[in-house]
Amino acid sequence: MKRSLMVWGGWEGHEPLQCVQIFAPLMEAAGFSVDIVNSLDIYTDVERLRSYNVITQVYTMSTITPEQEKGLLDAIESGVGFAGWHGGMADAFRNNPNYQFMVGGQWVAHPGNIIDYTVNIINHEDPITAGLSDFQMHSEQYYMHVDPSNEVLATTTFSGEYCPWIEGVVMPVVWKRRWGAGRVFYASVGHVAADFDVPEAREIVRRGLLWAAKEF
Repeated sequence: MKRSLMVWGGWEGHEPLQCVQIFAPLMEAAGFSVDIVNSLDIYTDVERLRSYNVITQVYTMSTITPEQEKGLLDAIESGVGFAGWHGGMADAFRNNPNYQFMVGGQWVAHPGNIIDYTVNIINHEDPITAGLSDFQMHSEQYYMHVDPSNEVLATTTFSGEYCPWIEGVVMPVVWKRRWGAGRVFYASVGHVAADFDVPEAREIVRRGLLWAAKEF
């Protein structure tokens, strides 16, 4: 049986459980058994952690212990996939640069807060984005510090309306990368559950979870 672990918690403003409840049924439909937990303590259960094909984390801000961080990073390095979206993955543990190194980026700002912006697909051949067109979001447009080794699949361009000095900046929105033998997927969409009413946003994340699980 293919196995998926979904870990949620942290800041409730990102509706972590509601978002998990969108994607758990989609993973089950793809043939995965899905475990949903509300604690980072599972990251210290090394044997159990390595039994999963993919870990999805939706855990904004908060803190992680050295033991929890090591268990997670070691599991990914050994081949377990890791995937997530928005602050639940890329604004999870602000004091942990090794974790951020694994993710490939860290949120730093969302100028204008909830605004209209465009997500541009820049790789139309990758299976995560194939067949999808550019799409509109009404949400937080994430400005991030990102790793240049990421394989970027989609971007957004800042208008400069709220911060004139970043006008024209092209920022990654969707990327994938490796951490040892593990696949890591991230999308900056998904501030709240309603963001996934946008079909392209939901489909990109669904495919990203499956890619991290080495389904294709």
